Amino acid sequence: MSEKSNFVDQIRVFCRSGHGGAGSKHFMRNKLTAMGGPDGGDGGRGAHVILKGNSQLWTLLHLRYFKNVLADDGENGSKNNSSGLTGKDIYIEVPLGTVAKDEETNMVVAEILEDGQEVILAKGGRGGLGNSNFKTATNQSPEYAQPGEDGEEGWKVLELKVLADVGLVGFPNAGKSTLLSRITAAKPKIADYAFTTIVPQLGMVEYRDGKSFCIADLPGIIEGAAEGKGLGHRFLRHIERNSILLFLIPADSKDHKKEYDILYNELKEYNPEMLQKDFVIAISKSDMLDEELKTAVAKELPKKIPHVFISSLTGTGLQELKDLLWKTLNAAVK
Repeated sequence: MSEKSNFVDQIRVFCRSGHGGAGSKHFMRNKLTAMGGPDGGDGGRGAHVILKGNSQLWTLLHLRYFKNVLADDGENGSKNNSSGLTGKDIYIEVPLGTVAKDEETNMVVAEILEDGQEVILAKGGRGGLGNSNFKTATNQSPEYAQPGEDGEEGWKVLELKVLADVGLVGFPNAGKSTLLSRITAAKPKIADYAFTTIVPQLGMVEYRDGKSFCIADLPGIIEGAAEGKGLGHRFLRHIERNSILLFLIPADSKDHKKEYDILYNELKEYNPEMLQKDFVIAISKSDMLDEELKTAVAKELPKKIPHVFISSLTGTGLQELKDLLWKTLNAAVK
């Protein structure tokens, strides 16, 4: 399978929860009791459709052909105050970071962030009460029972937003994949043409004393991504959950400040809340710079944002980068 077909980060699913069973309208009749009282049981609840978090999943690929989720109805109540069976709930397992929206209203109806977390996506209808519930001193023989409630149905859109501590942000060919391959065990596709990374790549960075943090190499931004150019929103949604955004700007860029400004503005256009995150700048391919040029580049960069010069080729500055990211991460937690 190609890299693209293995990673599915958005699907739409039609969900229908079960209808509740009807309550029974029954009166006790046997050879010893000719005119017994009401003994109609309650109907069973319709089955729910439930989202469940699974930390072993990293894509929605397994749901690609899972288009219709139809849950069982609850059973009707019966005589002898017997309640109907509850419909069997259906569980849809999804990776952590999945958001479910109602397609019609675009409202978020569920958000899965923890392993084992369960959220009802479509609630099953309640079962109706049998006529035995309506017996009173003045109405010894109620002739009615409740019907079951209808379940819910509609199209839901499931979106995966990658969960990572650090998101790599940069233009195509900034060296993001190469950096990820050097500081983690991930093996992203690396080549000398734009958009070699077409899906997010996750890797764990091993830090000092057995500590670690997660970093994601995300498809490159181009100017106009917020309007849908290039990979557009399919990329930008994945950086909403990152605690830190690491801007990777190559040393051979014609204008380092302009490149940063374009990246910054694309984030602002897409979602202004992203500007509240912690930013770190890394100048990649810095093995081609001498100290004088490094000083000149540093003057171009925003003064309030920490920066580090790195080279994935020689390994220069990589430990310094890890230290800076770890320090920033822990400051953000506090």
